Amino acid sequence: MAAFVVAICVFAPPAAAQGIKINVDADRIAIRGYDPVAYFTFGKATKGDPRFEAVWQEARWHFANAKHRDMFSAEPDRYAPRYGGHCTVGLSRGYLNTVDPEAWKIVEGRLYLNFSKKALDIMLEDTPGIVAKAEKNWPAVGRR
Repeated sequence: MAAFVVAICVFAPPAAAQGIKINVDADRIAIRGYDPVAYFTFGKATKGDPRFEAVWQEARWHFANAKHRDMFSAEPDRYAPRYGGHCTVGLSRGYLNTVDPEAWKIVEGRLYLNFSKKALDIMLEDTPGIVAKAEKNWPAVGRR
């Protein structure tokens, strides 16, 4: 019988990221357990493995492998989805919403998630406008 070693990294967020609302489930798992680094490295939504977990912003983040976990731990602001993993379109309209991790887009080096493929289509129709509205609403809506 094979034995598995589980390594969990816990690290403090930079001052700029402290106090944001992360989109988590009842077990505090961020973005439904999807690997935020995989969007950048694999170019697709990829379910993470609980054996490769890091804790950041009081959320549990899962990764496809140890390398992705370590990349995230070194630069969480680079890989974490914008708006704590909440829906970009919802935030542009002034509210937080959950996401479908398959409804995503990287824009100017940032990962944006959306509630559904339909919401992603709305975002893609006017990405600069939607992101600008979401940015405006984020300070008030996205802080604890």
